[in-house]
Amino acid sequence: MNRRRAGAPTPRHARGVALAAASVPAGDRTALAVALKAALESGRAAALRALAEGATGSQTVARLTRLADGIVQAAFAHAVERAFHEPNPTAGERLAVLATGGYGRRELAPFSDVDLLFLIPYKPTPWVEQVVEFVLHVLWDAGLKVGHATRSVEECLARARGDLTIRTALLETRRVCGDAELARTLERRFRREAVEADRAGFVAGKLAERAARHARVGDALTPVEPNVKEGVGGLRDLHFVLWTARILKGVRSLEGLAGAGLTTLAEQRRLVRARERLLTVRCHLHAVAGRAEERLTFDVQPLVARALGYGGRNRNRAVERFMKRTFRAAKEVADLVGPFAATLARGEGAVADPRALPPLGPGELADVGVDGPWLALRRTAALRERPAMILRLFRMAHERGLELHPATLRAVRSAAARHAETLRADPSAAAVFMDILATPDHPERVLRRMNEAGVLGRFVPDFGRIVAQMQYDRYHAYTVDEHTIRAVGGLAAIDRGEHADALPLATAVFPKVQSRRALYLAMFVHDIAKGRGGDHSELGAAVARALALRLGLSEEEAETAGWLVEHHLLFSVIAFKRDVEDPKTVADFVAVVQSLERLRLLLILTVADIRATSPAIWNGWKGQLLRDLYNKAEEVLTGGHQAEHKHARVAALQALLRQALPRWSEERFAAYVERHVPPYWLSYDSEAHLRHARLVARADAAADGRAVDWRVDTFRDVTELTVATPDKQGLFATIAGAIAAAGASIADARIMTLKDGLALDTFWIQDHARRAFAEEARLEKLAALVGRAIDGRVDLDREVAKRRRPAWAEKAGPPVVARVLIDNEASSKHTVIEVNGRDRPGLLYGLTRVLTDLKLSIVTARVNTFGERVVDTFYVRDRFGLKLTATGPLARLRQRLLAVLADAPAA
Repeated sequence: MNRRRAGAPTPRHARGVALAAASVPAGDRTALAVALKAALESGRAAALRALAEGATGSQTVARLTRLADGIVQAAFAHAVERAFHEPNPTAGERLAVLATGGYGRRELAPFSDVDLLFLIPYKPTPWVEQVVEFVLHVLWDAGLKVGHATRSVEECLARARGDLTIRTALLETRRVCGDAELARTLERRFRREAVEADRAGFVAGKLAERAARHARVGDALTPVEPNVKEGVGGLRDLHFVLWTARILKGVRSLEGLAGAGLTTLAEQRRLVRARERLLTVRCHLHAVAGRAEERLTFDVQPLVARALGYGGRNRNRAVERFMKRTFRAAKEVADLVGPFAATLARGEGAVADPRALPPLGPGELADVGVDGPWLALRRTAALRERPAMILRLFRMAHERGLELHPATLRAVRSAAARHAETLRADPSAAAVFMDILATPDHPERVLRRMNEAGVLGRFVPDFGRIVAQMQYDRYHAYTVDEHTIRAVGGLAAIDRGEHADALPLATAVFPKVQSRRALYLAMFVHDIAKGRGGDHSELGAAVARALALRLGLSEEEAETAGWLVEHHLLFSVIAFKRDVEDPKTVADFVAVVQSLERLRLLLILTVADIRATSPAIWNGWKGQLLRDLYNKAEEVLTGGHQAEHKHARVAALQALLRQALPRWSEERFAAYVERHVPPYWLSYDSEAHLRHARLVARADAAADGRAVDWRVDTFRDVTELTVATPDKQGLFATIAGAIAAAGASIADARIMTLKDGLALDTFWIQDHARRAFAEEARLEKLAALVGRAIDGRVDLDREVAKRRRPAWAEKAGPPVVARVLIDNEASSKHTVIEVNGRDRPGLLYGLTRVLTDLKLSIVTARVNTFGERVVDTFYVRDRFGLKLTATGPLARLRQRLLAVLADAPAA
């Protein structure tokens, strides 16, 4: 290797730092700091230029480490040779400067701290204090972020015995300058008194520390904004390997692992490649952030992707390709470090030779034994003789609550690569896979282990294509493979009845489905075509049908699985974006679903899919919307939508209301019933009918003809706000503006106008955390604000603007394409307008203001937020109660709505 190109020391630059320091008058700390700052900035800029031109992460950190060494050495040399020169130093006036932490590892990223240990033989003398103070102030003034400690050898050893962090830091110390013999003394004594004296304690401590770190940052391998240093599979996991390898075997680099018998040569190469990738990403992350940033947040992902050469016109696709490679590197680390850590957890020398283990039983079990918490393969030739054994091992381990032995895991990974085609063609392997997949007994645990071992992608190559595949948005919290495995686990949890309280309908209908295997397979395949371009639902349906037949499912099951994948978004699209009170909406949905079995399957799949998308995405309100659509579709599919049945239901609901209002006279009740239009009775349940009757009575009795009511629905995690007031143009926009000004957001809205002109508008509202807007004092203020807004006594534009954050405070994220879709076919009576854009406080108010200005009546509104993207749907009519059909007005409507989405003045 050409050492100069690989980042080897550049003598000319090193001499430049020394010369810059030498030209400074003795003791002139300010001048020295200025000179070293110039050298530091010049050297760092050169390193970043080289990085931008293609230098690797290891080359960059090595170069920056040498730069820091030169700065520290220059400051120290000036202090001891010129500013505080002692021609005859005493025994106590010895001082060594040691690098610790990442700096000690020679792994200094562009904006990492420089951690220094000033090592002294005894207590600090005045000379030592002067030198240390001088050096630190020079380094700080020069622009280095320096962490430091001044300790004697004895202090270092005493602290190391009682503090794992200090012991780890000392493990990586490296002399930068100063007394070499003093540094060697610490090294010898540390190895003897702190390392060799308690190897087991150190390893146990690092294992516990690693587990705590994973728990702190999240145990998911692939969150969509990963921490490249501290996250699962990040650089800290590689440091864990190095620390423990050094303690146990004296290994000082990843390149020495195989030679020490801790990994195979192939595994070592994979770890080295992964480290290079992660180091390079980290260096670029620091460079684009301009600070020590370790998380690949959405706002920096495209910048790092571009810096690494991921271009093209589609920025999202470039980011996704970059992140997929990064996630794959983290997966390599996690997959290899996991078994390594498990071996350490057993204790050094505690791992038995699998060949010496007693067999579990006759036949196939004769090739398997148990070693403590591990299932071990006694004879690796069994994998070549019977490739289906690869899958059976995972099933056996799961059934017995065991993990696969590290040696067995290596053998399985290797055999899956060598015998992949034979494995895929084996009907017995297909049967084992379906046994693993279509079970309520936590199939996600087995699938995750198979994925970590690389077996799942070998057995189902289409799944291998989505491993580490991310989606550049805030709606999806996991990569596609992790989301898929979680979705299968969520499906099994519903199957087990674990969520009966939260998911009553899905839990109730699951035992009725007849196509369980098709449902589980569809869940496994539903996103398998993401990242290919085109409609992933259609492409995935073809994969589902072919895979189902390969796995031994019947033609009917294959068709069902394919249909579910093709339509896996249908239920949520209709429930969340369309008005299910519109008979045409339900009829169109039923025309696609066609059968009660499909309706049940699609409901369960939809619920499990949404809940696996992100921990924060599901709430009771979404569950209620899905249940509403299911119930209406079920009614149609079972023949319950006949006119006679509707009349009977209306009559029954009116009778229930009459019983609940015993003090009302017959005349008063009849007059109240007559005020409502017929669709009202089937749009609400009997409890809502009673609340509305009392609310309307309050409005009738009020001087302004208005009343406001609210109800907190804890199950659906939403607050129902109902306003009874004389109708007028722009009422919906006015109330929406008041809600926004009060700091609430609208989850859904239903508008009803009585025959006598009294508006009965219901808004389901939440706070900005998507929880019920439940505080009583805030609700009272909201009700008062609604009243003032309707009376025109509030400047809503100004009040809503107060809720807007300044542009600099807006959280950056993936781009959201503004889009307005106008549909005259989705409803028989209304024009349906779907608006897509980036969410912000007051957006709904701005959109509805446009509709009001154009003299359109809003009949129904559906509001949905998916991460940073909002999808609002409005059912509207013109001033004559008709659909919007003229081309010119439709174009102006779209233009005005797009201007609101862009937060720009309308043309």
